[in-house]
Amino acid sequence: MTWLEAFLLAVIQGLTEFLPISSSAHLILPSQLLGWEDQGLAFDVAVHVGSLVAVVTYFHKEVWQLAMAWFKQFGASGQSRDSLLAWAVIIGVIPAGVIGYLVNDYVELYLRSILVIAITTLLFGVLLGWSDKISHPQPITEYQLTFKHILIIGFAQALALIPGTSRSGITMTAGRFLGMTRQASARYSFLLSIPLILAAGAFKTLELAESPQPVDWWVIFVGFALAAVSAYVCIAFFLKLIDKIGMMPFVIYRLGLGMILLVIYAMH
Repeated sequence: MTWLEAFLLAVIQGLTEFLPISSSAHLILPSQLLGWEDQGLAFDVAVHVGSLVAVVTYFHKEVWQLAMAWFKQFGASGQSRDSLLAWAVIIGVIPAGVIGYLVNDYVELYLRSILVIAITTLLFGVLLGWSDKISHPQPITEYQLTFKHILIIGFAQALALIPGTSRSGITMTAGRFLGMTRQASARYSFLLSIPLILAAGAFKTLELAESPQPVDWWVIFVGFALAAVSAYVCIAFFLKLIDKIGMMPFVIYRLGLGMILLVIYAMH
């Protein structure tokens, strides 16, 4: 990889990992438009770890509170709203984890095409806009999720295994359909990403350990750092602006991106 490729791909990964616009849709564009080769497994691990560091750093207080509450529930203090939210995060990632383990090879072989990514970018963009337009008389927060809510959002997150869906986008969409506030759906989506990115990063790290590929450690470090910084900035600005701007700017962006991908597919 060149330094320009490392810079752009790391920033793209950091920004699109948490915005509801699909990181896979964006990462395929440089290779299609500029003829760049795949960034390689080591770089993939680096940017995933960077994204993980960003979300854990931003939510470090919440993560600590949830972890302590989860362990304390087995003592005299019993369950609390934080321990219940910790369970919501744990249970919420199980569907995507199990389904991802079962269908990962199929997805890699058959679903990483421009046409699939274009269709999912458009389809789930429309659903995101629809979910944000529904008015709920008594909106709920992440602390009011029921077991049914958690399973619905968890299985919705599993749909993000299809490239172009957007993990953050589909979980926020499901949350909004279920009556969550924009802030709550975003916060729960970001908390759900922590164990999922951790598992994906660990899996890719094991693959990397078995790979004979040479590693350019300076490029890897730059990718990690840029992904971490851009992801942190993205989370901070998104949570500050989401109540003011809503989901519609992202919906419009997805529709435009999906159409561009369809044009690229038609030209091929």
